[in-house]
Amino acid sequence: MAFKKSLISFITLSLFITTLSLLPSLTSSRVTPSSHTSLLDVSSSIQQTKQVLNFNPKNNTFLEESNTQLQQKPISNSSTSFSILIHPRETLLNENHKDYKNLILSRLARDSARVNSLNIKLNLAINNIKKSDLHPTQTELQQEDLSTPVSSGISAGSGEYFTQLGIGQPAKPLYMVLDTGSDVNWIQCKPCSDCYQQSDPIYDPTSSSTYESLTCQTQQCQQLDTSACRDGKCLYQVAYGDGSFTVGEYITETVSFGGSGSVNRVAIGCGHDNEGLFVGAAGLLGLGGGSLSLTSQIKATSFSYCLVDRNSPKSSTLDINSVQPSDSVTTKLLKNQKVDTFYFMDLTGISVGGQMVAIPPQVFAADGSGGGGIIIDSGTAITRLQTQAYNSVRDSFKKLTQNLRSAEGFALFDTCYDLSNLQSVRVPTVSFHFGENKVWNLPAKNYLIPVDTAGTFCFAFAPTPSSLSIIGNVQQQGTRVSIDLVNSLIGFSPNKC
Repeated sequence: MAFKKSLISFITLSLFITTLSLLPSLTSSRVTPSSHTSLLDVSSSIQQTKQVLNFNPKNNTFLEESNTQLQQKPISNSSTSFSILIHPRETLLNENHKDYKNLILSRLARDSARVNSLNIKLNLAINNIKKSDLHPTQTELQQEDLSTPVSSGISAGSGEYFTQLGIGQPAKPLYMVLDTGSDVNWIQCKPCSDCYQQSDPIYDPTSSSTYESLTCQTQQCQQLDTSACRDGKCLYQVAYGDGSFTVGEYITETVSFGGSGSVNRVAIGCGHDNEGLFVGAAGLLGLGGGSLSLTSQIKATSFSYCLVDRNSPKSSTLDINSVQPSDSVTTKLLKNQKVDTFYFMDLTGISVGGQMVAIPPQVFAADGSGGGGIIIDSGTAITRLQTQAYNSVRDSFKKLTQNLRSAEGFALFDTCYDLSNLQSVRVPTVSFHFGENKVWNLPAKNYLIPVDTAGTFCFAFAPTPSSLSIIGNVQQQGTRVSIDLVNSLIGFSPNKC
């Protein structure tokens, strides 16, 4: 009898131990494995939200570069490599936001205007709407002196990252918006019929010995979407979908790249009437794929850029003709026959927590008309995904973050969390997938961002009713993006700022 009781006790104990051993495997299906999580430093992110409001552009040492001698020795050939600095907006502009939440709302308002502008540009292209259908005829342009029919946009300005170039001879240092979604380069010029506020003195063409007007017969003038003639000189107009515009004379000038050297006869717009979303910058540096962009004009074989955290006072570089880092994750650079400005890419899918999200492959592919597809853009902040794709990515993320305290949505964000009681937290990975099993893993701070100083963080993706998806600069922060124009490749190299 004693033996029987001992046997029963042994069996009971064995069953208990077996049950305990099974518990981790039973619960593991609801917990993301550590290899599929990324660490978010909550306290550091919150600290940065408090510091960014105290940035004082006058105290930033890199602003002293405007007082140094710009190297104007001509760059020997189109394959010469050189670099210029890139600075986040808040280090150059003091906009006196009352708190961080107000700063974020301002950023998101500019971002919505930016996305609207890109979508309008693509829609006009795929619908074959001619410039004569939108703009005055050349006769009307001459009569109206190229005054624009559009209204100005948000006065806060849209440039999120600036770089400094030297314009003219002798070179005048000017801060310009860095923009991979535009082609035409332009600056504000005296005399101004209407110029917005900028941080640098407005450029005076009479002070340069290399300023030269372009005639209407030149190839550069004829490549403009909207141009006209006055006294044999080429006039230009660029109207952006958000309501911003620039109007003036199309010219060539010497452009200097810091201490790297200079390039002569670069076509740029000398804008005498400029309004809208460009407050702070002296103009715009177009790095798009069209024939009038800076990279096309100087026949660059490649370029790369790295965007630092928007809440950081640090800077990084724009590198021209640079060698792509050996550890780059690459994908194909795709062409769109309707619009050559945008950099379309071959994205095969998105994973969350190590699991591929169920997204039909055609969602990220351009259709026969030129619509759809996905582009990489330096000027858009928040990545926009087609609504179907966004909902699937968001739902996958929410399913794996049920352990986090949820918070109310904020502006365009519908998935937010209260992390105020945490120093750090592990969250599911978010990764972009390309062909040949190549993966670009995003740091947690690039998709879960603070929207106030109290610890509210939001999932930094957003839906769009448009067929065009856009990878924005929040997701690009800290990653060097390389555009290989010769081999038609886009590369991503984390931690290469």
